[in-house]
Amino acid sequence: MKFGTSGLRGLVEDLAGRASVVYAQAFARHLLETGAAKPGGLVLVGRDFRASSPGIAATCIGALARAGLSPVDCGALPTPALALYGLKLGAASLMVTGSHIPADRNGIKFYRPDGEIDKSDEERIAAIAAELTGREVETAPAEAPDRSADANALFLSRNRRVLPADALAGLKLGVYQHSTVARDLMVEVLQGFGAEVMPLGRCEDFLPVDTEAVSAETIGLLKGWAREHRLDAVVSADGDGDRPLVADERGEPLRGDLIGLITAKFLKADVVVTPVTSNSGIDTAGDFEVIRTRVGSPFVIAGMLEALEAGRDRVMGFEANGGLLTASPFTVAGGRLDPLPTRDSFLPVLAVLSLAADKKQPLSEIAASFRLPFAAADRLENFAVETSAALMAHLRASRDNLAAFLAPIAAVAATSEIDGLRVTLADGRIVHLRPSGNAPEMRCYVEADSEDEAKALLEEGLRLIRGWAIRTRA
Repeated sequence: MKFGTSGLRGLVEDLAGRASVVYAQAFARHLLETGAAKPGGLVLVGRDFRASSPGIAATCIGALARAGLSPVDCGALPTPALALYGLKLGAASLMVTGSHIPADRNGIKFYRPDGEIDKSDEERIAAIAAELTGREVETAPAEAPDRSADANALFLSRNRRVLPADALAGLKLGVYQHSTVARDLMVEVLQGFGAEVMPLGRCEDFLPVDTEAVSAETIGLLKGWAREHRLDAVVSADGDGDRPLVADERGEPLRGDLIGLITAKFLKADVVVTPVTSNSGIDTAGDFEVIRTRVGSPFVIAGMLEALEAGRDRVMGFEANGGLLTASPFTVAGGRLDPLPTRDSFLPVLAVLSLAADKKQPLSEIAASFRLPFAAADRLENFAVETSAALMAHLRASRDNLAAFLAPIAAVAATSEIDGLRVTLADGRIVHLRPSGNAPEMRCYVEADSEDEAKALLEEGLRLIRGWAIRTRA
């Protein structure tokens, strides 16, 4: 088990039972030691729709109760809904979810009463878990009072304030429901703003949908539905509902960082914090300051907090996957929108659809009007963590190593190591190599002047990674 860019992750066979007890108890002890919770204090527990999530959640509930806290069951709900409810109650929370990764894996996200845990919290929880590993622990599951209705109602109320009444009237929208916990709330929110909504693709078995590297199979579904039903857009979210997916009238997904940019303009932000993997064109695309960070919501949150401490207002952030975080209150149609410093898929979906309704233009034309560099991203799955670490060490060892690796593409002009290795080529194109923080995956991000060039560059980048791995194994 290890912490990555989005909580604790691992194989279900490793997480279920003892490990989930150990980490839940470590979290409880950390809360009590730091004063973030008092003995008997509330701690909320939520989960996604994976087959393993109810059992892990019940095990965590039992562990939290035995550690001296009072767990509350919030059921299956979006992660931002759980976090919002925790902020309202001043309670810590724990979300059992593996987000977009395959069903044989799962994870846990931890929240203090004031929001997501940071890297120092992760280190302390991991250290306590290490202390507990050799000890005998009780693994019996337990039940807790159910407050799922209250948590969902609060999140629904928040989203109903974002736009004016009937703001989406005239739009015909599809909601790809698959197995995301956001599926029913998203339909209800969009219908509440007057849109004609078609639920699509609902399934009971967990389906991993990655909104940052949308699979060819998913794109095929989106295109088919858009064409068949003459939709203005198809929207969705990942497994735990904190990353948006928006496809245009042709079924082509919009990049998450473009969705974030549109939301920044919608909110009239003064400061935008986003990882280095977001499109480079964002830096000059709006009337706001852009702060770049490493990949992962803890780093985006740290950047937002620094901006607040510097006296800045209207501070928000987003990740390249489109997950939207707010550190300041913002004024929207229904009044004040309180800060929600964790990834949210609903606000960015509403911002994009509102722009389409206002402009009465196809989303494809709106996306093109931003004239951002063309970007593409994908990942090599089942790519050993040791192999990706060896590749990055090799490329960082010398400029000659990096130049030789990228020689089939172009010469190297500049590099950045904020997170992974981001290389600006002599012709202005960008190749960014980054091992996943919590899964056996190697990710590649690229930018180029045209869509075809970006796709070709991505394929070449992935080919070079595969080739290096084969040669080193040989």
